[in-house]
Amino acid sequence: MTRDDVLRNNRVGQPQPPSDDEQRSSSKGDDETTKRYNWGQTLVKMFESSLTTFASLAVLGYYKYIVLQKIENAFKPGDPVLELAALGKQVPNPAIDEEESAPHWVLRKEQKLIDSIINGSIQGRYHLLIGEKGTGKSSMLIDAMHKVGGEGVSMFEAHADLEIFRIRLGKALDFEYMEDYIGSLFSIRGPRDTTALLDIERAFNKLEKVALRRRKKVHRPLVLIINCTHLLRDDEDGQDLLELIQQRAEQWAASNLVTVVLNSDDYWVYERMKQYATRMEVIPVLDLPKAEALLALKKYRSRSFNEEPSSEILEQVYDRVGGRLTFLNRVAQSPDMLRTCEDICLTEKTWFLNKCWILGSEMDDDVMDEQKFSSAAMVLAKALVERQKEMDTPYDPEMGHILPQIPLHEARQIMTRADLIKSYDHINVFTIDSKAMVRADSVPMQNAFREICGEEGFSEHLDATLERISAIESLGRTRELVAKDLVGEGIYDISVRDGKGSRHVQVKRSGS
Repeated sequence: MTRDDVLRNNRVGQPQPPSDDEQRSSSKGDDETTKRYNWGQTLVKMFESSLTTFASLAVLGYYKYIVLQKIENAFKPGDPVLELAALGKQVPNPAIDEEESAPHWVLRKEQKLIDSIINGSIQGRYHLLIGEKGTGKSSMLIDAMHKVGGEGVSMFEAHADLEIFRIRLGKALDFEYMEDYIGSLFSIRGPRDTTALLDIERAFNKLEKVALRRRKKVHRPLVLIINCTHLLRDDEDGQDLLELIQQRAEQWAASNLVTVVLNSDDYWVYERMKQYATRMEVIPVLDLPKAEALLALKKYRSRSFNEEPSSEILEQVYDRVGGRLTFLNRVAQSPDMLRTCEDICLTEKTWFLNKCWILGSEMDDDVMDEQKFSSAAMVLAKALVERQKEMDTPYDPEMGHILPQIPLHEARQIMTRADLIKSYDHINVFTIDSKAMVRADSVPMQNAFREICGEEGFSEHLDATLERISAIESLGRTRELVAKDLVGEGIYDISVRDGKGSRHVQVKRSGS
């Protein structure tokens, strides 16, 4: 056997390498399998991405729907805010006590107008209620809300802090801003990075969408009541917020979507809004006339104490506290009405003295700014007392008290200050009505002015205070010039020239 035969026999049991044709066919099959496998994975990933996208859009759409639905539910009947307000304002609420079906113990003539605004009969306007503290503005609004069961109405209290204002607005509209914001699940920058003013704008945008959707069903506007608007600060932030509210109120009034009702005790809110107002209606709310005040007081005493007070007692009560509802309410609930009237008058007088008393000629120059504030108030109070003496009839037998009043520009001229009158209005010493007339905040306050200005030596004390203020101001404008190193009979000659000519002042050495 040759060597070639041996090698040939050894190769018989071993695996032979594939041929070139076999290698080409095998690689072609692997490529087709790989392509089919990669295309399947791509389809799966595309399907997953599509599902994620559609799920995200569905969740966001559902979130927006829920937000609008919550705001719409906030205007449905049975609002718990109305029940809480009814408890605080003595408005009967059938959900709490069915026996409390008697009407409110005093019915103002403005109540019918307020009812028409709240129930949607009056449209195309937004309204500003302005009047002194305790005249019954909030009570009328809550009474009107009770008559419609809170349907289509939402009310909240304003606040000086924009963050608190934002939270209260969100509570009234059941809009929680970032607390129910679903975008955080998808790494979207949320509204926590915005300001309070932008959040308020977002809430108004949502409210507008709800009002548009509801308008097609109910055909009357929603009502948004902002109580205590005067608590906003009269600074840049407060003015920006008030401007934002007014812009929305104008727009909504023009389209009959939302009727905005603002309630304010101070004049500055009206002064600020009047500049841009075209659809604003001002509703002044004043003290009750004499006949209505006596009737309301008599009615309350008969219902609560089962007694019939005499006409003389009722006359004395009105003479001391006037027709202010908050005072009449306190007197009507007191066993001794005349004693309560005295306490009210004393409280008002003490408040005025604590805020605006003058210190006389011995005051220190460190209290200069405070005494300017106090002396200007005393000067205006004295002017009102003198104006009352000049009146022909300061008391009308039918209408009651006629408080003396001075135009706003004249009051500023009397005080020689234009910036302080708003501060007096804010602390309830003087009040400015919608016609820009200045008067005492109430009848007890006017009585306090008369008692203080009638005290012996008051005019001299006021004049001494004003002279001391002038002296301190003059001293602050005076500069002391010291001349040194005069040699022998040396003289400094100072020449002052102005439009009237020249003046010479000679300074010599002391003793020469």
